[in-house]
Amino acid sequence: MKTTTSILFAILLCFFIPVSMTSQSPQRVIFFGDSITELGVKPDDYIVKIKERLEKDGKSNQYELMGAGVSGNKIYDLFLRMEDDVLRKNPAIVVLYIGVNDVWHKSLTGTGTDADKFEKFYSAILKKLQEKNIKPIVCTPAVIGEKNDCSNQQDGDLNKYSQIIRTLAAAYHAPLCDLRNAFTEYSLKNNPTNKESGILTTDRVHLNEKGNQLVADMLLPLLVGSR
Repeated sequence: MKTTTSILFAILLCFFIPVSMTSQSPQRVIFFGDSITELGVKPDDYIVKIKERLEKDGKSNQYELMGAGVSGNKIYDLFLRMEDDVLRKNPAIVVLYIGVNDVWHKSLTGTGTDADKFEKFYSAILKKLQEKNIKPIVCTPAVIGEKNDCSNQQDGDLNKYSQIIRTLAAAYHAPLCDLRNAFTEYSLKNNPTNKESGILTTDRVHLNEKGNQLVADMLLPLLVGSR
């Protein structure tokens, strides 16, 4: 009887162990964006900081983090390369962090993105991701200049485009990482001399270590909550 019981137990283990291993397979997370995301995979930048925190919390085996940022990209660039850089890699989650160049390049090079086109391309990306059962997490663009008295040239457009993203996040039931709001509040509290950069950025746009830490701290609970 004991031998029969042992054999049955061994058979059951053979059945349940593969199921258990499958259920614990890591979720692939792709961070999709511009140069801020391209830099995010470097030491001390936000994607690496998220990975390190997951390791510290004993959750690194639950996620596979991949960067897909390209310098200079705007929303339509992401739409055009989405098939190759995202969909073919079969992610479970995509973190969409775009919008700075769509606003900034209007005055910098005259090649920005009008608000109506920005909304249409952004909506098309969210729709495509959800059709593929990929969960999007969306981020508002943080800053182009860190002055806290609303005197940065692109503040108005950044607020407008951020509101477009907030509205789309609600419409598509996508988790929102509101970096625009968080960076603005941080500058109000921590920029008493109204500096243009050096608070959370190195050059008005790209993140310094504190900026990367803030982004990582905000994204981490949204990732963990998506599992």
